[in-house]
Amino acid sequence: MSIAEKLQSKTPRRSGSNKQVRLRLVHVDFWSAMKVSAILGLVLGIVQLVVTFVMWTLLQVVGLFDSFNNVLRDILAQPDFEITSILSLPQVLMFTLLVAVLNFVVITVMGAVVAVIYNLSVRLTGGLQVGFANQ
Repeated sequence: MSIAEKLQSKTPRRSGSNKQVRLRLVHVDFWSAMKVSAILGLVLGIVQLVVTFVMWTLLQVVGLFDSFNNVLRDILAQPDFEITSILSLPQVLMFTLLVAVLNFVVITVMGAVVAVIYNLSVRLTGGLQVGFANQ
């Protein structure tokens, strides 16, 4: 018998306790939606930076940049060509940071806009009806 089953057997069972409650979501707070979307944008920006760092490091370790350098040296006929001079880790991370900041701003603004649009649409639709059950 698992721990969950033991705990369920200790709680007294009441017949008819599965009462359902239906509630209607008629308002989303603007500042709450903005804060949640800002946190989401921040987390996604951090994930974006970490993934970019890991991918660049992985490409460097695998030797893809060296292979790419050899191909471009043959094509461009420049024996001293280095792709990492253009795509160095600091440059790639700075570009990713710029994109992450822009994404943060866009996600935060979009969260607030969605809250306003939902609050305006509630006047026409009556809101979302959500059911909850007491178990």
